[in-house]
Amino acid sequence: MQYEEIHWSLLSSLPLLAVIQLFPVVLAIAIFFARNNKKLFFAGIGGAFVQFLLTVVLFGGFDQHNPAFQFAERINLYGPFQYHVAVDGLGVLFALLTSFLTLMIVLYGHTRMIQPTWLFLVVVFLEEASLMFQFFILDIVLFAWASMIQMFFVGVLLHRWSTTVDNARSLIRFAQFMAISVLLFFLGSGLLGWHHSQVTGGVWSFDLMDLAKTPMNTPLQSVAFFLLFYGLAIRIPLFPLHGWLPDAAQHGMVAVAPVFLLGLKTGVFGLLRFVFPLLPDAVVLWHNHVVAFAVVGIFYAAILALVQTNIRRLLAYSVVSHTGIITIGLFSLEQRAFEGTVLLSVNLGLATAGMLFSAGFVHQRTNTMFMDRLGGLFDHFPIIGSTFLISGLSVVCMPGTPGFDAVHLVLEAAISRFGALVTILAALGNVVAAGFLLWAFHRTFLAKSQKDLKMNMDPPKLQERAIAVMTVVALLALGFYSEPWILLIEKSLEGLGHLFELALPLGKVPV
Repeated sequence: MQYEEIHWSLLSSLPLLAVIQLFPVVLAIAIFFARNNKKLFFAGIGGAFVQFLLTVVLFGGFDQHNPAFQFAERINLYGPFQYHVAVDGLGVLFALLTSFLTLMIVLYGHTRMIQPTWLFLVVVFLEEASLMFQFFILDIVLFAWASMIQMFFVGVLLHRWSTTVDNARSLIRFAQFMAISVLLFFLGSGLLGWHHSQVTGGVWSFDLMDLAKTPMNTPLQSVAFFLLFYGLAIRIPLFPLHGWLPDAAQHGMVAVAPVFLLGLKTGVFGLLRFVFPLLPDAVVLWHNHVVAFAVVGIFYAAILALVQTNIRRLLAYSVVSHTGIITIGLFSLEQRAFEGTVLLSVNLGLATAGMLFSAGFVHQRTNTMFMDRLGGLFDHFPIIGSTFLISGLSVVCMPGTPGFDAVHLVLEAAISRFGALVTILAALGNVVAAGFLLWAFHRTFLAKSQKDLKMNMDPPKLQERAIAVMTVVALLALGFYSEPWILLIEKSLEGLGHLFELALPLGKVPV
């Protein structure tokens, strides 16, 4: 693929990408030094809102009709490493989602009055900064470093504000999986840089644009593909590499850490940003095998979700099941499938966040996540129940939600690429998901509790209502007006779609 970029000075009077990355860091430093101030949460909410406005400015200044990377900034750091950032429509969309979810996370922290406030806000804003860096950086090794920093702060959230006392095993499991993920990705990145040096006579580079000019032979591509793909698949998470998720969801923080992990598909972004454009031959060679695992994972996770008694574990398996559909879309290797996959990832991120926040509100009032102890909550907290229901319907891609158009794009591409069987299985998996999510809603909010439930009957706080309204409005707005978001990413994914159209025309699927 040939890449073009437009320098930031041609589009803006300030380095907007650097500002968006550094602003959360500045917020974290300011909060650290003002940690004894009792108004920290209000400052955090204000700062998160300003960060969201900055990403809106980025969206407004982005030229959707130009496929080039825009707002590019470049600084040589040391040796082959350089700070090289730029955005396409994909990066803009993920940056908007990140700042929006961070704002809701800070609001959620205020509703729970999480202590110590200063430490919580510092970790949240540094986590946001690491995510923004990943969505802007074009150096694959620096992307890996930012991934490692992100996972460290997620680990802090899981450990420091766990809602159960039995979290040691789940935290160790999370750390093991993420260490392997980062190690594999570093090894794959190193292989790409080494190959570039072999081709260019000793000049090492890890920059996307340099690496794209030095194509590999297919066997070496396969080695790099497995290293990078497995490193990202653990984070997505894709069956059978999801073993860390159910325990982390059950024993870690109810909402904040899982929202950062599951609401923002950095693994999907990494595949589209680095793996697919740099290793197209290996992607074509192995995509059928990946899709086979994805189909199995849809039903495996859905069946496990049906037998869960803890709503947090059920939501974890729901994510694994729907990740299978996202993976089928990715490896359909067609532009409309790429567009559908990105929209499906955003939809799943928002919807999963909505269900996790709702679960957090329920846990705050009942101190339990076991569905046999819950029941009848809708009569007391209809806004929380409605948010959970609408988010669940969005997960299963009902009309009026952003997943509806997205899943149609994915299934249309899948039937063209793989035929009817895979497409029917993916659709059936979505039907099963609808069953277990509606079953969870019924048991939690409608059915009569089988046990005496001691419950805080205080009505939802203003912040809780704000989170509920923001979630529902975002889902419905994206659902009824999905065209602007398709236009945002269309040109950016055009080159990738054309690359695989040449490498693997429809009807020529390798066995």
